[in-house]
Amino acid sequence: MSKELPTPAPERDPSFLYEPVERFGESMTTAKPWNAKALEGVELLNGRTAMVGFAAALIGELLTGKGMVGQLGLMLQWYLR
Repeated sequence: MSKELPTPAPERDPSFLYEPVERFGESMTTAKPWNAKALEGVELLNGRTAMVGFAAALIGELLTGKGMVGQLGLMLQWYLR
């Protein structure tokens, strides 16, 4: 007895542009036409966020003189006061 997957959003309402529902791991074994333009925007945002996080870690280390674990310890001490 196989279970029916829910109806994908595009078939219900064409205003949604989501990918159809797939079985777990299916995209790993089949060739899919990806929306490269959307993925490009996501990757740009991901890269920029990583750069901001790295810069914040460097600034925190310069201000406190402690590495990442030391900064977490300082934050916990401040929070638990």
